[in-house]
Amino acid sequence: MRADVEALDIRDVAANWVNAAVLQTQVGERIAALADLAHTPLFFGRLDYGGGDHAGHRYYIGRRHVHDAAGDPMVVDWRAPVSQPFYRASRRDPQHVALRRRFGYTAGELTAYEDEHLTDPAAADAPAGALLQREIERPRVGPMRDIVATIQPEQDEIVRAGVEGTVCVQGAPGTGKTAVGLHRVAFLLYAHRERLARTGTLVIGPNASFLRYIEQVLPALGELQVRQSTVDALVAHVPVRAEDDARAAAVKGDARMAEVLRRALWSHVGEPDAPCVVVRGSRRWRVATDELSAVVAELRERGIRYGAAREALPQRIAHAVLVRMERAGEAPDDRTQNAVARDAAVKATVKSLWPPVDPAKLVLRLLSDEGFLATHADGLLTADEQKAVLWPKPARGVKSAPWTPADAVLVDEASDLVSRTPSLGHVVLDEAQDLSPMQYRAVGRRCSTGSATVLGDLAQGTTPWSTAGWAEALAHLGKPDAAVEELTRGFRVPRHVIDYASRLLPAIAPELAPATSVRESPGDFAVRPVPAAELTDAVVAACREALTREGSVGLIAAAARLPALTAALDAAGLPYLDPGEETTPTARLTLVPATLAKGLEYDSVVLDEPAAIVDGEPDTRTGLRRLYVTLTRAVTALTVLHATPLPQELAD
Repeated sequence: MRADVEALDIRDVAANWVNAAVLQTQVGERIAALADLAHTPLFFGRLDYGGGDHAGHRYYIGRRHVHDAAGDPMVVDWRAPVSQPFYRASRRDPQHVALRRRFGYTAGELTAYEDEHLTDPAAADAPAGALLQREIERPRVGPMRDIVATIQPEQDEIVRAGVEGTVCVQGAPGTGKTAVGLHRVAFLLYAHRERLARTGTLVIGPNASFLRYIEQVLPALGELQVRQSTVDALVAHVPVRAEDDARAAAVKGDARMAEVLRRALWSHVGEPDAPCVVVRGSRRWRVATDELSAVVAELRERGIRYGAAREALPQRIAHAVLVRMERAGEAPDDRTQNAVARDAAVKATVKSLWPPVDPAKLVLRLLSDEGFLATHADGLLTADEQKAVLWPKPARGVKSAPWTPADAVLVDEASDLVSRTPSLGHVVLDEAQDLSPMQYRAVGRRCSTGSATVLGDLAQGTTPWSTAGWAEALAHLGKPDAAVEELTRGFRVPRHVIDYASRLLPAIAPELAPATSVRESPGDFAVRPVPAAELTDAVVAACREALTREGSVGLIAAAARLPALTAALDAAGLPYLDPGEETTPTARLTLVPATLAKGLEYDSVVLDEPAAIVDGEPDTRTGLRRLYVTLTRAVTALTVLHATPLPQELAD
């Protein structure tokens, strides 16, 4: 198929050079989308239909649609309607499928298959789920991979949900919520390609390391046009050079700040103190102050954005002048109205009544002018809260504004108050539990006329403003009617590991049900107390031991412990990677700060000093949530080493 595209001669088929360039770009994109992926088989399943519209037909199911030289399908895309029974058919509900076959591969070569006879109770099946279990437990080497061969029925229902509705997925660790979100994007692009190609799609992750980890999933499914970003990158209107303390960030992230900004912006609209006089030839046309006041009041009441109202004001004044011209017997047209709207007198009136406002300068004044903030935060923020968000006095000689990530979100809010933020067709928001209300609003603006897939786990919220409940979060996002689905069947974290981590749930998220693991392997799990003087050496030894096993290894530690561990790994000659970097045969160990562990996974995890991870957070509950995150990064083995006593919830 790729060779056919490469062989296309498009030199003389376009009407002009512009069309030729566009066509060449499209051909290049098609060739890139058909690239081979090493060790990635094109098909992983087969359906033999015994009844229904497809009776007597056999279909091979794969990541991509593949056709032969005559154009007949050889492999059917996993997203096609005919493929859906591969994920949902069962003996209780065979959906007209007589036989379902799963193929097993090793390094890209077919090594096994497993048959399920869904309508013949007398037929002998292969051991149920053996290949599925093997695929789930396959070592994690390199970035995240797709799960098209192992999507479960409850996951498939979310993946194939309609494009019109927003879906929120509350998923325990290892339940595949991130993979579900990415595959949902791929499905929607398949089912609504023209619409989403026009409006755009976006995947939002918590940090750059996470985005590097997931960046190959969609290209492996043939989707190359999905943009990926963090919230901070979305709102990068100002250079961020500072950090807020927890108190300031929580207040700046509160939804009340949206009203403070709205008040501050619209306070710039004034009242006329003189009429507007327009000179046209020998005639002078006068718009009285009371009429100007009525026009301003009407524009304010319409609820349109500040910038749109400012653009409408000169036309409204010009219309008032044209009415007077018509009454005087003249016959002005649209050109006359536009000329009046550009008149110097009208421009001067608009500038005095409705001055232009720069969003960044508005936020700068609000955060640096105590009186201005007090005026517009009156009744919304307490005196202590106002004091918390004000910038400290700059040191002598420092002229640049100390913008923080939370300030950038405020600038984004102000920008939208001035002019509307363009909306995309679909947005996937991962690790959503860590967003502030103002960050939810920033994301919601980017899917205001589209839909969203919201992914998160309330138990993994580790910011001071983390989400208390999905209903509140979805309201801030602008999607209060979104369906909330819960995934509790874990496919990644071993049974013993998830049971151990779930001891923390009563303290961090008592409303959530503990996750269950479908993995047959209980996992290689150990908790080892070590004398303080020997802790670092014991951690290095545990890493060395983990490297004797197949797959990736993650050493997760609190920030305070990183310098000592870095020095020890260097001294021991153990090469290590940064989070999100792809492993190699000679470098399979990743040194992971606890603050960046969320969303990542490793075959073996060595967890250093849980008490230090808890103590590294502003409060105990947040610290225990951070610990819950780090405990659930292991796919096969977890070794916990500690010199300080474990938190009481784990010690019990």
